[in-house]
Amino acid sequence: MVAVTRSSGLPISVLSRHLVKASDPSLKPHVVAFSNLDLYPDNVQASMVYLYPNKLPKSGPGGFDAVVSTFEAVLPTLLNHLYPLAGRIVINPSSSSGGVPELHCHNQGAELVVGEVGVALGSLDYGLAEESLKKIMLPYPRDVTLSVQLLSFACGGFSVVWGFNNLVNDGNAVTMCVRMWSELARTGSITEGAVPVKHDRSVFRPRDTPAYGAELDDLFTTYDDHRMVNALTAHASFVERLYYVEAASIAKLRDMASTGELQRSSRVQAVSAYLWKVLAAVVAASRVPEERCRMGWMVDARRRVRSPELAAAMRNYFGNVTAYALGGAAVEEIERKPLAEVAAMVREAITSIDYDEYLQELVDWVEVHKTEHVMEKGVLGLGSPTLNQTVFASFPLDTDFGFGDAALALPMCDYGRLCSGYLSVGARPGGDGSWLLSAYIWPQLAAALESDGIFKPLTAEYLGLTP
Repeated sequence: MVAVTRSSGLPISVLSRHLVKASDPSLKPHVVAFSNLDLYPDNVQASMVYLYPNKLPKSGPGGFDAVVSTFEAVLPTLLNHLYPLAGRIVINPSSSSGGVPELHCHNQGAELVVGEVGVALGSLDYGLAEESLKKIMLPYPRDVTLSVQLLSFACGGFSVVWGFNNLVNDGNAVTMCVRMWSELARTGSITEGAVPVKHDRSVFRPRDTPAYGAELDDLFTTYDDHRMVNALTAHASFVERLYYVEAASIAKLRDMASTGELQRSSRVQAVSAYLWKVLAAVVAASRVPEERCRMGWMVDARRRVRSPELAAAMRNYFGNVTAYALGGAAVEEIERKPLAEVAAMVREAITSIDYDEYLQELVDWVEVHKTEHVMEKGVLGLGSPTLNQTVFASFPLDTDFGFGDAALALPMCDYGRLCSGYLSVGARPGGDGSWLLSAYIWPQLAAALESDGIFKPLTAEYLGLTP
């Protein structure tokens, strides 16, 4: 047994850590070149955290041992379908572009970590990310493409952390992986048509002469730690909160953000409009008020491409197909307009993009800048105050791999020195229409959101984790 002492003080003991390999002998070692859409998010780790409140015995039939046995028995089959997750990220200094990462699919194995925690799930403070979910995320090597971490808690509940790397997949692909896992573990098979046909990045190739417009070029910038604010400044300026928004509150916002039945706002549009108005009020009241503020969205472009060829290629595509939509306006305008008009601005910002052309331009742009570290200016925090969102709640969710639905399913990552706000939105497992959110935001925005009863600090009681 190897005891892990965390700076957070959470008593975690790692019982085992080993590699699980794909079991299909017909899979041959090969090297996969990342597409330019994979390269621009960079080599960044991100995790999906799942909490299961089941009161399991620590051993015997149906206990935590059975959870571990399920992963040991079924994970090799999942890796047969998602072979890159058994590979390693390698920097090839001799590549034509110099120092560009590539994926070595030699069945090195996904990581499987098993541990136990000497406290109950319900004892953690779920309003604060760093006092709950981030405490149970164990570090893993940067070249590993999948680290599955299983922790049992003193109450009989357990957690599953799926640790990924953004070079290999985006939010859609991550949730696709977990859906496949749940179905495979529960039924022994995966629905026909739900498995990625191939891991072929050739659909996203740069043109012979890369070409892109000034508008896309202006979205991005190069960055490195030497050009960013120091860590103390960034960390002192932001807080990390966990919230829930009830389905009834989302429905109320939709009604307010819609113009009768002629223009019914979506859930994302309605909540985004509300957030934009709250952000504008915070910016207007700040010590050094800005004239403008912005909202940004990480958009799953799979659903928005129009050409038949791209649409066919995007069916169950396992990789990165993310676009960045950015909307900006005067603070006074956002404050003055009713919610329905702000929702229309949200809709325009997201739907006005020609995603076919956007993806091709982005592929071309990265081809020219692929040896640089790049990021969207709005995500980095340059210019007007910006609140960004990635909405995992838009992806189908299946968390039952034989032990019931999870109480929580949320993406988590390290925001480093980013100076923009960021919300990761997940659906509450079980399908009641409520949302769970991870928020990296300014303290003033957190106070404003918590003051009106829509964004509620997450609690163990709400998640059903208390006795």
